[in-house]
Amino acid sequence: MTDRTCTPSQRRIIVGLSGGVDSAVAAHLLKDAGYDVEALFMKNWEEDDEAGYCAAAEDLADARAVAERLGIRLHTVNFASEYWDHVFEYFLAEYRALRTPNPDILCNREIKFAAFLDHALGLGAEAIATGHYARLTHDETGHHLRLCADEGKDQTYFLHLLNQTQLAHAHFPLANLTKPEVRRIAADLGLANAQKKDSTGICFIGERRFKDFLERFLPRDPGPIETPDGVYLGQHQGLAYYTIGQRQGLGIGGIAGGRESPWYVAAKDASRNLLVVVQDGNHPLLMAHALKALEPHWISGRPPGTLPFRCLARLRHRQPLQACTLLALDSDGCRIAFDVPQRAITPGQSIVFYDGDECLGGAVIEHAA
Repeated sequence: MTDRTCTPSQRRIIVGLSGGVDSAVAAHLLKDAGYDVEALFMKNWEEDDEAGYCAAAEDLADARAVAERLGIRLHTVNFASEYWDHVFEYFLAEYRALRTPNPDILCNREIKFAAFLDHALGLGAEAIATGHYARLTHDETGHHLRLCADEGKDQTYFLHLLNQTQLAHAHFPLANLTKPEVRRIAADLGLANAQKKDSTGICFIGERRFKDFLERFLPRDPGPIETPDGVYLGQHQGLAYYTIGQRQGLGIGGIAGGRESPWYVAAKDASRNLLVVVQDGNHPLLMAHALKALEPHWISGRPPGTLPFRCLARLRHRQPLQACTLLALDSDGCRIAFDVPQRAITPGQSIVFYDGDECLGGAVIEHAA
């Protein structure tokens, strides 16, 4: 476990420098605090560099410019093999199973706080830092992941699979800053990426037409689109390409004489290769009071208190925290009931638990209940 009693100047930290503004300011803050700071740029995807989606070369150029401006050394490393084996294979398997995974969550556990951490320790660092919006506290009971100052940017949802060892070596310098403050610091430093657009694509793969990307790995398997009453509306291209609650990209019109309201994916029937859609965003098929989830992970290394356990949870990044009760926890997973119905509970996504501002961990959603 990292010794946090030594002075900053005695501690060598390697910052994961992505080329974006958040990690750049994180590196500056650590250096300004007196730490011995170096940086590392990770390349983790090589399948279609020529297509221009990854923009890895542009990101590396931005990272180099930041490192030069801050006067810190920049290391580079290729984790493409690790990313494929530990993140992307799982990503594809989940889509084949008609679930909707969140690769950013697994990417943090397997790449940024495993492969990167191991590499940094091998370079002689005592800790790593990233530009995540999250906060850490430490006491005699362990290391605690907490909500950050910028509620709209908080990324604890994506970090809930980390464990005590990983958090012992982690720093999140942006914990007390808002995004506008981060951009202002970058501008004051004269960083060229101060106004660079935030990345919103697949972790390390980049922004692209998602369905077109999936088609390269999962073949089309067309089938019918119907209403819950069995009214045929058209053809889908493959159930794997759609997610519960999806509104865009369905390619269907209205029913003659019916409402012009938009359609939403409500269910996937694998036995009939059928996509079920509804016109009400709050249709009963999209709403549920409870869910079952698998593979619960607890950041502390142990489950919370006596069941039933009252806590907060979110089903997606930036969703306001929802009051709920953890009803059951066993080898088969866990069952959670919400105080108010939840919309579009999506198999493969994660439910993440909170006790006040502390992120407790989470689990993978199996189905609404």
